[in-house]
Parts: sequence; C-alpha cells; structure tokens
Amino acid sequence: MKLSAPALVGCLFLVFSKQMAARDTHRTPAGESDAAAGSADGIISTPKRAPGSPAGATLEPSQPGVNVSGLLKQSLLFLGIQHSFRLATEAGTREGLRGPFLRNYGRAVKSMHGWADGDEFYVNYIGHPMMGAIAGRIWAQNDRRFLDVEFGRDPEYWRSRLRAAAFSYLYSLQFEIGPVSEASIGRVQEYWPAQGYVDHVVTPIIGIGWMIAEDALDKHVVQRLEAKTGNGWLRLLVRGWLNPTRSLSNMVRGKEPWYRDTRAGVYLPYSYVTRRSSAEPRPRRDLPPDTGLAPFEFTMTFQPQYNLSSAGNLCLGGAGEGAIRIAPAWQVVFGMDGCKMTGLERDLSGDSLRYFAGPRWRSYNAGRWSHHVQVTVGGQQLTQERMLWDKWRELEPLVKADPKPYSLRPDYTQQAGTHGFSLAAGGGVDYKLSRALALRVASLEYRHSWVDRLNGISYDSGLHFTTGLVLRMGVW
Repeated sequence: MKLSAPALVGCLFLVFSKQMAARDTHRTPAGESDAAAGSADGIISTPKRAPGSPAGATLEPSQPGVNVSGLLKQSLLFLGIQHSFRLATEAGTREGLRGPFLRNYGRAVKSMHGWADGDEFYVNYIGHPMMGAIAGRIWAQNDRRFLDVEFGRDPEYWRSRLRAAAFSYLYSLQFEIGPVSEASIGRVQEYWPAQGYVDHVVTPIIGIGWMIAEDALDKHVVQRLEAKTGNGWLRLLVRGWLNPTRSLSNMVRGKEPWYRDTRAGVYLPYSYVTRRSSAEPRPRRDLPPDTGLAPFEFTMTFQPQYNLSSAGNLCLGGAGEGAIRIAPAWQVVFGMDGCKMTGLERDLSGDSLRYFAGPRWRSYNAGRWSHHVQVTVGGQQLTQERMLWDKWRELEPLVKADPKPYSLRPDYTQQAGTHGFSLAAGGGVDYKLSRALALRVASLEYRHSWVDRLNGISYDSGLHFTTGLVLRMGVW
C-alpha cells in the first residue's frame, strides 16, 4: 500500500504527541498565567529557560555565528532521506548505478540543456520549491544570530531569509548535479526528458518565497488561533499543517514538527509564553534614510514570451536575475530564463533556455516608482522533440518492461536543437513596496537570436513580458 504524504505527516504527529504532551503540560511560574490571561493577545514575553531548569532560570545568550556541525548533520540527513526515497521507489535510478561512476556522472551533467525536465507541474512548481524552503530552514535553524526573528519589517528578518536563500541555492545545485546528486546517483539527467534547468531556478527562488509565506502564516494566522483556543490538539495541527516545510525541518533536527524557536509548546498555559534566545530583547537599529539605491537586487519573475517570427507560438516560464549597482543610475544585470513552448503540433514539444548579461539604466529617485531600460547579450538554446507514434507502438512492450525506459526514447522520437547568439533591449517599471521588496509591475523586451529554424518554425525574434518580485539588498 502506498502511504500518502499527509498520512505520513499525520503518523509523525501521533508519534511525537505523547512526548510533546509530557513537555508542555508543566505549569508556568506563579504569576505568569495571570499575566498571560490579562494581556491583550494572550502572549507575554519571558527569557528562554533551559529544559528542566527551575522557574526563573534563563539560558545564556547563544554563541554567535552558524552552528556548522548542526548544519552539516541536518543537511546530510535530509539529503540521505531524499536519495533513499529515490533508490527505493525509482527502478531507473537503481539501474543507473551500473557502469563506471565518473563516466556516467560526466555524461549526465554534459547532457543537460533546455528548460523542462519532464516532471509534472506539481513536482516542478510545488515539490521542488518545498525542498528549497526546507533547505533554507535548515540554514535558518542553525544561524544562531537570527533564531528569534519573526516575519515583519525588522531588517534582521529579511537579512536572515536572504542568507537562507543563498544556502538553499547551494543545496539545490548539489542535489541536482553535485557529487551526491541525481546526476551521480542514477545519472538521471543523461536521458530525455530529465535534462532541463527548471529545478535549478525554481527550487531556490520559489522556495524562499514559500518559506516567507509560511512565516507570515505563522505570525498572522497560527499565533492568533493559539491565543483564542486552549485545545492542544488543534494548536498542534494548525502549527504543523500550515507550516509543512518548517515541520519537516524540525524533525530533521530532532524536534517535534510543531516546535518553534520563539515560543513554547502547544498545551496550556505554557504555550502562551514567548521564549527568547537571551534575557535581553534584540536591540532595534536606526536605519539611514532610504535613497532608493540598493547595491544589489535579485529578481524572480514569471515571463510569457511571444514569438514574432511564427504567429501563435507562446513560451511560458520563469527567470531569475541579479543586478549589481556600479553608479547611482547604472547597474550590471545578469541572469537566466527558460520557458516551455505552447501552440505546437500535437506530436511536438519544446523549450527555450537563455542566459544573458548587460548594462541597465535606472531612474534615480527615493520615491516608490522607478523605471529602467537595458540592453543584454548572451545565448539562447532551443530544443524540440517529435513523437513517432508508429515506432512507439512497435516498441511499447519493450519500453514498459525496461527498468530505465528513457534509454529507448531516441528510438521512437526525433530530437532537434539549435544554439546561437542573442541580443535583447527593453525597459520596465517597478513599484517599491518596502526597503527590502519591490514589485516588477511590467517589463517588455524585444529579443533577436541568431538561431536555426526548428521543424520549419523560426524563433529568431520575439517579445518578452516580465512581472515578478525584486529583493533589494543592502538598504536595510
């Protein structure tokens, strides 16, 4: 019987429930429960106590820096769980272990091209972002300086999440093509269709957005529900199910799924007490005036692209880009985008991958609205595949019996590709939401690429529309 993910998490909740009940049912020190009952939101602040310590005893301030030992152990445990699941459920991965390791590994990495990797939508755009969020949380729960930050305008919160995003990207890169990766364990990327770069972009970018969304839910939904109910089981389920990636990262570090660094357990009355990492609250820092000049910006976008050379062909995908400021009005922008082609013949599929860099001029002002124009150069790679149904019907029994069916795919498909120089020019408008975040309202570019025709279709020119979010770093 196949165990679903919700059922698995539910079982883990039951396993931990008795242990959590034993920890949380002890009472608060005299006077604390009265203070909690009389507070406006049912939450009071107190220094964090060591487990089992007498009332009033507080922890020493935690050591500065990153808990490297914990970070490595938890990352390796999560990585081990992922690869163990792959080996247990994927016959093709087990088959891919045969043969010379270095040669197979090299072939898998060299075979990568294009955007799509053959996975279903929910795998690419839900499952992988959740993996990115879990990796980010593994960093965050070992980044001692920022353990007590909460979602909001506090600059320290946003700094901590950017640090987590950087680690999430490195973890994702290692999982895809690193020494202990899908490429080295099972040489997944050697065969079509698992050759695209979609996960390299989506996992860390959408993953950090997922992490921030869970933080917002925890503060504005979960904490309010906790303040209104004394039902420990309801609190337990709300904490766990509304923050699924936090729940799994908690278990990776040996904590209950509903554990929180900033407050205690789910049973009354101790759950009303907010725990702090030290006896003194974090000092607030006075910020300088916002001039609108962010030293570095990171943008994550959704991007439809319309092919002007062949009417009716639309390419849908996403992009990630960075921009380094070199002068008040000038930036150097670089990035990568990819999309999946639509409007093709029934038997034809394809994708596009583009990498680019170039100068950008941005209007210099401290207001909320700004505009920019840019010119970028780079390369574009296009790939298409045509399904040969007559060949498929002949080979279908063999394909279904083969433990690695993708190895036979070249026998019943035709693949074509082209790669060439690309030039783009355009501009856009941003709206600043806060010091840390801006909205890319719209950006429009004309692109021309010197590429060959594919299956009679020209892809040398197109209009590229972009909308998304911009993280502004170095101004908070």
